[in-house]
Amino acid sequence: LSVGARGGGKKKGVEMSGQKPSLKSDDSAQSRFQVDVVMEASSAAPGPAAPSAPASTDGSRPPEESKGRFRVVGFMDSGAMDIGLPPDVSHEPDTAKSDSVSLHSTGTGHTHISDSHSNTYYMRTFGHNTIDAVPNIDFYRQTAAPFGEKLTRPSLSELHDELDKEPFEDGLANGEEPSAAEEAAALAAKEAKGGSVKFGWVKGVLIRCMLNIWGVMLFIRMSWIVGQAGIGLTIGIILMATVVTTITGLSTSAIATNGFVRGGGAYYLISRSLGPEFGGSIGLIFAFANAVAVAMYVVGFAETVVELLNDVDALMTDELNDIRIVGTLTIILLLGISVAGMEWEAKAQIVLLVILLAAIVNFFFGSFMPSESKEPKGFFGYRTAILLENFGPEFRDGETFFSVFAIFFPAATGILAGANISGDLTDPQSAIPKGTLLAILITGLTYVAVAISAGSCIVRDATGDHNDTVSPTVNCTDAACTLGYDFSICKEGGCPFGLMNDFQVMSLVSSFGPLITAGIFSATLSSALASLVSAPKVFQALCKDNIYPGLSVFAKGYGRNNEPLRGYVLTFCIGLAFILVAELNIIAPIISNFFLASYALINFSVFHASLASSPGWRPSFKYYNMWVSLAGAILCCVVMFVINWWAALVTLLIVLALYIYVSYKKPDVNWGSSTQALIYNQALTHCLNLTGVEDHVKNFRPQCLVLAGYPNARPALLQLVNSFTKNVSLMVSGHVRTVSRRSNFRELYQDYARCQRYLNKKRIKAFYAPVFSDNLRHGAQLLLQAVGLGRLKPNTLVMGFKNNWSDGNMRDVENYINTIHDAFDLLFGVVILRLQEGLDISHIQGQDELLSSHEKPPVITKDVLISVIPAKDSDSDSCPSKTTSNQSSPLITRETKSPLSLTDQRLLESSQQFKKKQGKGTIDVWWLFDDGGLTLLIPYLLTNRSKWGDCRIRVFIGGKINRIDHDRRAMATLLSRFRIDFSDINVLGDINTKPKKHNKLTFKELIEPYRLKEDDMEQEAAERLKAQEPWRITDNELELYKAKTNRQIRLNELLKEHSSTAKLIVMSMPLARKGTVSSALYMCWLETLSKDLPPLLLVRGNHQSVLTFYS
Repeated sequence: LSVGARGGGKKKGVEMSGQKPSLKSDDSAQSRFQVDVVMEASSAAPGPAAPSAPASTDGSRPPEESKGRFRVVGFMDSGAMDIGLPPDVSHEPDTAKSDSVSLHSTGTGHTHISDSHSNTYYMRTFGHNTIDAVPNIDFYRQTAAPFGEKLTRPSLSELHDELDKEPFEDGLANGEEPSAAEEAAALAAKEAKGGSVKFGWVKGVLIRCMLNIWGVMLFIRMSWIVGQAGIGLTIGIILMATVVTTITGLSTSAIATNGFVRGGGAYYLISRSLGPEFGGSIGLIFAFANAVAVAMYVVGFAETVVELLNDVDALMTDELNDIRIVGTLTIILLLGISVAGMEWEAKAQIVLLVILLAAIVNFFFGSFMPSESKEPKGFFGYRTAILLENFGPEFRDGETFFSVFAIFFPAATGILAGANISGDLTDPQSAIPKGTLLAILITGLTYVAVAISAGSCIVRDATGDHNDTVSPTVNCTDAACTLGYDFSICKEGGCPFGLMNDFQVMSLVSSFGPLITAGIFSATLSSALASLVSAPKVFQALCKDNIYPGLSVFAKGYGRNNEPLRGYVLTFCIGLAFILVAELNIIAPIISNFFLASYALINFSVFHASLASSPGWRPSFKYYNMWVSLAGAILCCVVMFVINWWAALVTLLIVLALYIYVSYKKPDVNWGSSTQALIYNQALTHCLNLTGVEDHVKNFRPQCLVLAGYPNARPALLQLVNSFTKNVSLMVSGHVRTVSRRSNFRELYQDYARCQRYLNKKRIKAFYAPVFSDNLRHGAQLLLQAVGLGRLKPNTLVMGFKNNWSDGNMRDVENYINTIHDAFDLLFGVVILRLQEGLDISHIQGQDELLSSHEKPPVITKDVLISVIPAKDSDSDSCPSKTTSNQSSPLITRETKSPLSLTDQRLLESSQQFKKKQGKGTIDVWWLFDDGGLTLLIPYLLTNRSKWGDCRIRVFIGGKINRIDHDRRAMATLLSRFRIDFSDINVLGDINTKPKKHNKLTFKELIEPYRLKEDDMEQEAAERLKAQEPWRITDNELELYKAKTNRQIRLNELLKEHSSTAKLIVMSMPLARKGTVSSALYMCWLETLSKDLPPLLLVRGNHQSVLTFYS
């Protein structure tokens, strides 16, 4: 910051003189900002600053300063002029450690600000002097982040709101940094506690994946596969399996680098990408597959041990029981290693890797050291003749390419061994891609090298007899003949040696046979150990998310590494059970399919996330492609059926069943899955597509804007509209919140979330849309104009009838009637529901239902929240969701056994009447005026619902007394063409009959308080009163609309006569010409027409056809 100082006597220039300036400071205690003035003469050389003026005489902070969030330092030059600092510079005058700030002038004519403690202002950390936070990774952590503590950035209100709150409760204010001593102390405390053990990419991922992929298949099945398929097809099989695993590895890398990865491996990756439905279903079977895989590998180890015991006649009982005994002892040992901690398990893995590598190297060394003693058994060393003979396939015993592939493919699995302990990796985002892909490359090359080596050294069949040499009389053409041996007798079967017959041929080739046996032990134990660790980790992550509530007991972790000891015990029990069965031939294909289903979903996750184009999908690993991932998912599914079709079907059925279960339970989680992103994309695309389509009468739907206030204030209104819009059309629950004070938009936002949750909980398919306004009409105008998106825009306004209109302010009636006029002006249809008991129950219920479970206060006593706001059956805000300081205080009353008043009991019962099944009855449609068909369409939609399915539609129309039959036939023809079922048509020929005298007198009494009575006053006074109270009814108006008034009275008489037992009456709503009919007269018409009747819907469409009989 530099301020240029110019001479020349300009008004804005900084006048450098030696004159001492006068101080312009406000010492008022009410000042919001404390100002320190620093003075310095221009002639002084750069040096220490002049002492700052004291903040106050007693050295204490002024009252408002303690409230304020910012402290501002001002500077005065010698010309009594302020030189402004940046607005966020702060200075604390009343603390001993605060830095003094001074103004220095240099010979270059520039003025600089410097700091007497740190020599220069520029050397201070940016952001040290404001509560506005600089970017920091800790702001973006989740609450339960294992690395680093979550910090909370200042909220927008803290930065933006008025200075009326205490800014800092505790901690460091203004983003101040802790001192070096404080940081050192914090670090020492953290180290003293002892951190968890974390692994790098080599020990954590590479070694685990290699050990898991290099299974027992490498030593006892690889040679047989080469014998069956030949070198060429074996390489093809290896490459096919590697393609599947490589694509899955790329997909795993993409998901793992798209944000922080916690423990849970495949489950965590899939659930956070595709959501809890897929994640929960695959997580359970993946954990189970790993648990059973422990048994598979341990039984493989036990079988090898029992074979060795059998060779030296050292069996304990018989072979089957010996396998069970050895297997049980082995899994107990492995459990001990696992429970001892990840450190011991990692050390054991390294030892096993060394043995395994030694065994593989031993095989390759042995392949270059043929001996004559091994030739009768088929091993001749590297020979071109053997290579050429073994290059092609020779399938025997009903084997095919796909059956051999099915046998080999499980040897390529295990690529998720590193990802499964993602929670124990130092940097999962870096470790998982590097370790997994390098492991796939190394193991793939190893399999290819072993296949080529075995196929080039060993013939398919050998007798093992030194005497089977070539004789001159035998015509022999195979590779063994060129090397001096005749194994042609093997074509008849029964030869014990060679690629096709001897599973231990790698021991024969190796330079030291027992080392191959050690390699088999290492391969089986390492895979068993990896599965024994993976299963509990995945299961623990699944249980922590509470997808399956009954399993939450296994979520608990122990020790600094949060070890899932209960999961280990469960895995041990499952593994032990299958070891004791000792028959794994049936379960093995299902386990392979479980793993493949996980791979398929990981690949599909990447495709799905890329397809959704969510801004949150931005993996740092770039070497993936959505279409390649989709191909990988399809390949995994194909391989599942290739390996075993019935096991694939069983797997898919289990996944489907679990998916349906989780979908039904709807766990309360929100992980930002790609499913949500894709739904948004599709909704946006369809909305945009709809904007290019013209409306057509066949596709008309009543899209309703319901002015219901808070959703639980008028449940009957919402439930009835929901009955004919659910899954058919749009419904918006509009809420005009009338406020006389300044709008609290934060409160509006909080209420929005609560009210939308309430609608979802009550299964009302609607959107909640609140607005602040000074009155109902203005708020309704906002909603009518702004609510909706493209074609998804309301076309029908639904309101409750204003039952208490005569008791309230007539300006509210004026707003209410004008809201109807505004709706018609905007070409909306209008529907008004009247229940005789009323609609608004907010004064009875309170608003606790709007609170979510975690927002509700702890229930100690049974209290009922009753608002003291009087019950108003209007559509303005009369139902606060929570009590705030600026609203009427609620009345908390002890709930007693005394019942509610009879009126409130009826009101509550009435409010729930549309929630239950209506039973047999009628919906009476009084279609008096043609409004386009909305009056007929709504009852038809209602009768399509199960709640109203037993109700029959009766149609009432007006007509002449002498042509009733003709009018009935005409209406029947019209309804049949509309394909609307009806039970009866009634033609009313006596609508125009004069109403009864006492009813006319009742109407006259009703309108009396609202008449202008202009004949009894001066014209000027009458005009002034009409201007002030526009709802007043003039005598001229009454005379002009006398016939229409009589019609409303007469219609009420006919409604009581014909429809007093109907479940619902749907009737054409009378129209009032805007500007001619006063609000009070229109309200009296509606009151007279609808009083003392069953539930009544007054409907008036916008006079555009909503029904058609054309196809």
